Amino acid sequence: MGVLSGIKNAVAFLTILNVGMDKDGLVQAAKYMPVFPVIGAIIGFIAGVSVWMLEVILPRLIAGMLGLGVLLLVTGAQHTDGLLDFGDAIMFHGSREDKIRIMHDPQTGAGGLSLGLVVLTTTAIAISEVHRGIAIQTLVASEAAAKFALLLQAAVGRSAFTGINTVFVNSMHGRLRWVRVASAFGVLALLSVPTLQVAGVASVIISVLTASAMLAISNSQFGGVTGDVLGATNDVTRLISLIGILVFSKWL
Repeated sequence: MGVLSGIKNAVAFLTILNVGMDKDGLVQAAKYMPVFPVIGAIIGFIAGVSVWMLEVILPRLIAGMLGLGVLLLVTGAQHTDGLLDFGDAIMFHGSREDKIRIMHDPQTGAGGLSLGLVVLTTTAIAISEVHRGIAIQTLVASEAAAKFALLLQAAVGRSAFTGINTVFVNSMHGRLRWVRVASAFGVLALLSVPTLQVAGVASVIISVLTASAMLAISNSQFGGVTGDVLGATNDVTRLISLIGILVFSKWL
């Protein structure tokens, strides 16, 4: 399959955009993980434009909440599902096997609900606090950072069990692993630093640190990476990136 087909499958995996996924689309999406930050930037651009327009007619907090809604809508909230499952598993006292079993439970418990509430509510507030003049740049950078964190985690981590996560981990552990990571890192920097300067640098660094921290937690709790860990990493990285941009944007 060609490059365009691989990118199409990556878009189909990360969004609800009706581009169509091929029969082996998951494998193709994993193969093209280095383009994830670009797709994240597109998602962030859509949400950023929405927030920029909504703030003209609505209070900032409501615009921020609706901006988060756009992110969840475009991505199909698939990563947020992982966040909730991750929260349930982390809060459960038991063996790694028991935690993974809890993670696979379709019902959301108090741990998942609490973590999801904190992360999503704070994300909406953070979006609302971003100056309208850099709303688009901020959403582009934070979403690109979130997607790079997934790639880095897959490249460095190991699978806790055989599943969807294994497809991505195995793909990123293949030939030219660090070249692929470096190219994606370069793209992330180009998407963040020129427009946000110091705040963009902070967002890039936060992406690496958050991916590393989440990987350490998942190794300790589950013995490796799972699909839900990747999903949780996306949402947590987005939030911390937004906070970092808010803190450092005073230097813009």
